[in-house]
Amino acid sequence: MARMHLRLRTLLLPVLLVGWATPALADPCEGKLPAPGTRFSGVVRYVGDGDSLCVGPARQPERWIEIRLADFYARELNAPGGREAKRVLETLTRGRTLVCRAGKRSYDRVVARCTLGGVALGDRLRAAGVAEGGRGRR
Repeated sequence: MARMHLRLRTLLLPVLLVGWATPALADPCEGKLPAPGTRFSGVVRYVGDGDSLCVGPARQPERWIEIRLADFYARELNAPGGREAKRVLETLTRGRTLVCRAGKRSYDRVVARCTLGGVALGDRLRAAGVAEGGRGRR
């Protein structure tokens, strides 16, 4: 009995330690949000899902602006196609400069219309075959 208890403890201890040490999956974007109507630009540093990302200077997440795309409603990450939408958005934008116009706020991010090379990001996602269907879709 003592041997089984020791074996069980040996198996569970690493699982508990890994679970305890796992960081929160919150986005790192902490920059001040621009006022509605403000034009801003920045390099994409982080992609949260298929329709949200952060732009800002390298290695300065306290200045990264979190954006919710105004012209595209990706499926949720846990829905079919959600992870693919995130992958495509990362491929299209990571390390590239977006030019955006701020709209209203949504939670802790700004809803914005953004372009990449003069083309609306929503149009680029649709052209890449990314399906829409998120909760905010109208």
